[in-house]
Amino acid sequence: MRVVFMGTPDFSVPVLQALVDAGHEIAAVYCQPPRPAGRGKKDRPSPVQKRAEELGLKVRHPVSLNTPEAQEDFAALNADVAVVVAYGLILPQAVLDAPVLGCLNIHASLLPRWRGAAPIHRAIMAGDHETGICIMQMDAGLDTGPVLLREPVPITPEDTTGQLHDRLSQIGAALIVQALGRLDTLTPVPQPEDGVTYAAKIDKAEARVDWNCPAEVVDRHIRGLSPFPGAWTEIGGSRVKLLDSRIAQGQGAPGQVLDARDGLIMACGRGAVSVTRLQRAGRGAQDAASFLRGNPVEPGTQL
Repeated sequence: MRVVFMGTPDFSVPVLQALVDAGHEIAAVYCQPPRPAGRGKKDRPSPVQKRAEELGLKVRHPVSLNTPEAQEDFAALNADVAVVVAYGLILPQAVLDAPVLGCLNIHASLLPRWRGAAPIHRAIMAGDHETGICIMQMDAGLDTGPVLLREPVPITPEDTTGQLHDRLSQIGAALIVQALGRLDTLTPVPQPEDGVTYAAKIDKAEARVDWNCPAEVVDRHIRGLSPFPGAWTEIGGSRVKLLDSRIAQGQGAPGQVLDARDGLIMACGRGAVSVTRLQRAGRGAQDAASFLRGNPVEPGTQL
């Protein structure tokens, strides 16, 4: 098929590669414009732009698709279908209508649960045991279109958002290739009205760990925000990201260090968690034992 691909972050890159490997003609790749990044604040292309340029594909990164010019340019590509995955712009109706077979979205949840911007983070933080990938026909709503294919994926008690993100990205890549190969035989299934939840964008203000919460909530909070933006607490007056954890035995005042020998065991409002991976500002991530050798913490310390 002649495909317009629309995506921006790392999650989208395996999908683009899978479409190319399957022999589809990529008419153009749309992604977000380069953003200032790094110490020099130089414009850095998105992961999708970088991979598309390596593949020799035409790249476009309009600031908006709401202008007549942008919509005419899109329609002029004469695409059979558009594949959209974590693109970052709302598609106006003129763009949705332009491809002959419409626009297909790869969404990282089992719709209608977790519509919106952060479905992987929210699924882990909520304690869901299962998520998945849906291939959806796009309409003007927020992840409201009928579903063509879905594949459930279990969430383990050890999963971080980063780990689940990588699994779902690969599954989404395989499922969209399957969907395009069977598009004339698939029946769109409307989403049920029951069970709708919204995965609001992660606000950095919610990243600070609340040690008054039960251990299971703190554990999911840490894993759900890892690696980005990273749950954090203050140790010795400095902000430290907590990137992985497990439920542990112990009880104490919320925020009290119960053990800091080979790991960092923290008391919560009920129970305790063992923080297994940490990162100081400007430093690389470390396992807890390595972190504590360079940043000793006394048991009984109140964070």
